[in-house]
Amino acid sequence: MPLLFAKEGESNCIRKVTGKEETRLFLERLGFVAGAAVTVVSSIGGNLIVNVKDSRVAIDKKLAKAIMIG
Repeated sequence: MPLLFAKEGESNCIRKVTGKEETRLFLERLGFVAGAAVTVVSSIGGNLIVNVKDSRVAIDKKLAKAIMIG
């Protein structure tokens, strides 16, 4: 399931990151790697603020759809 559909406050594990190579590399540099824990702090209009690797990051819908959780 894409991160876009995660519930606020619920911790999830990243299964894989999809998309173009440049998108995957960008997300990897932000800490979105397979096996990492990610928690949605808030969601406004599909844009998310998430906690990943002890950092708070804002991502848009397109990036949230590329991050698969499970």
